[in-house]
Amino acid sequence: MSELHHQPQTRMTQQRAVILEELRKLKTHPTADELYQIVRQRLPRISLGTVYRNLLFLTESGQISKLEIAGNTNRFDANMEPHQHVRCICCGSIADIHTPVREPAIDKLRVQGFARILRSRVEFEGVCEQCASHLANPDAAVVYYHPDKVV
Repeated sequence: MSELHHQPQTRMTQQRAVILEELRKLKTHPTADELYQIVRQRLPRISLGTVYRNLLFLTESGQISKLEIAGNTNRFDANMEPHQHVRCICCGSIADIHTPVREPAIDKLRVQGFARILRSRVEFEGVCEQCASHLANPDAAVVYYHPDKVV
C-alpha cells in the first residue's frame, strides 16, 4: 500500500506573488511583521500567519533569503545577487554591501566536537548616517534601551 505524502504547495498564489513583489521593492530588509503591514495595504484580509508561511516557502525555495544576523529578529531580502550586509548597532537598520569580503576558508578548519564545518559568513556592524548625526550632535537626546529600563 502506498503512503500518501503531503506535498507542499508550489504554485505562485496571489498572496505569495504580492509578498514577493512587495519585498522586491524594498531595500530595507524588513521583518515579517513589517512586510505584513505593507502587504495588508494591497491584501487587507491577509493574516500574519500567511505572510510567515509564504516567507518560509520563498526562503526554502531559494527565491528570497532570510537574514539571521546574530541577536536580531529575522529579516528578509529578495536580492539574490552575491552580497553581504551591515547592521547599525543603534537602530538595527541593514544595508547591502555590494563588494563582498571573501569569507573565511572552512575546508581545513577543524574544531573539537564538530564533525565538520558547513559554512561561514561575515557579519558587519556599524553606525548608519542618521544615527551618527544624532550621536555627533551633543544636544540630541540619544536613548539607549535596556530590557528592564530606559537608560
